[in-house]
Amino acid sequence: MSRKDPKQLRRGWTTGACATAATRAALMMLWGEGRARAVRIALPGGQTPEFEIAHHAEGEGWAEAGVIKDAGDDPDVTHGAMIVARVAPSAGGILFRAGDGVGVVTKPGLPIPPGEPAINPVPREMMRVTVRDMAARLSERADIEITVSVPGGQGLAQQTWNPRLGIEGGLSILGTTGIVRPFSCAAWIASIHRGIDVARASGLDHVAGCTGATSEKAVQALYDLPDEAMLDMGDFAGGLLKYLARHPVERITIGGGIAKMTKLAQGARDLHSGRSQVDFDRLAEALERDELRHMNTALQAYEISGESMAVWVAENALSSVRAMLPTEIRADTAVIDRAGRVVARAGT
Repeated sequence: MSRKDPKQLRRGWTTGACATAATRAALMMLWGEGRARAVRIALPGGQTPEFEIAHHAEGEGWAEAGVIKDAGDDPDVTHGAMIVARVAPSAGGILFRAGDGVGVVTKPGLPIPPGEPAINPVPREMMRVTVRDMAARLSERADIEITVSVPGGQGLAQQTWNPRLGIEGGLSILGTTGIVRPFSCAAWIASIHRGIDVARASGLDHVAGCTGATSEKAVQALYDLPDEAMLDMGDFAGGLLKYLARHPVERITIGGGIAKMTKLAQGARDLHSGRSQVDFDRLAEALERDELRHMNTALQAYEISGESMAVWVAENALSSVRAMLPTEIRADTAVIDRAGRVVARAGT
């Protein structure tokens, strides 16, 4: 069985993808194309899914549309929530606003600076592309203010880490691929196991487990690995390494972003934000930088510490990996930044 065809759970759509579809439908109303029952959008990976439009409203100089989020088989707190985008002409450029149920960033260390709506970079770019493409096609000005709201989002946000991260007033609009991978621990770990089985059956001597799409792409390019060598590790470093210890290959590379790799470096085996957290006191002691005790996120700590932290993370993550594997399996680690650059390696 190929890693691209594991025992499948149904995938869903991110809040960012839903907001983009809602933006498209709202612009159609604002610019005279009427009320669409469904729209298609382009995702960063090239997919063009269709979204049903569940809500329409318009008034003088504005229009809005809503999409009900389908998270597939992922137990996402936003599954079934209405993601609404209201569009109106701006004084210049494409602007983003936080509506009801969408949070505002209040602390540093996140991809969006304090004071901005908690709408992450990829969803913003997806909406910008939609505005520009439609404006060019319809000969309209691409000067649009987009207000994203999630009715009930403030209550839903209490079930997330947003309050601890300093995102106040509601949810974040998230997504890097537009697609939600189902987060069933047993099913996901089973798919990791099948991936290792396939790699072994294919005679591969080097496999890689990565925390997300950006790190996977970087590690695959770094070692010119085939798709069959790339294991959908996600947050389940422990699940991958325990199975690999019993079903060995010659070499494993573990790659990921600074936050999840920091947790691995500190001994966590499940890297999900709901089940493990960075210990900033330990990090400050290890790097001999007392100011790190007061950081809000690992990204913020990295922005202050730079290469020294990345190297420490790579080396200590490698120690955690080796502790779970027999000595005959060679291991190395790679820390990847948000732009997909390898910023530190250990064990190579």
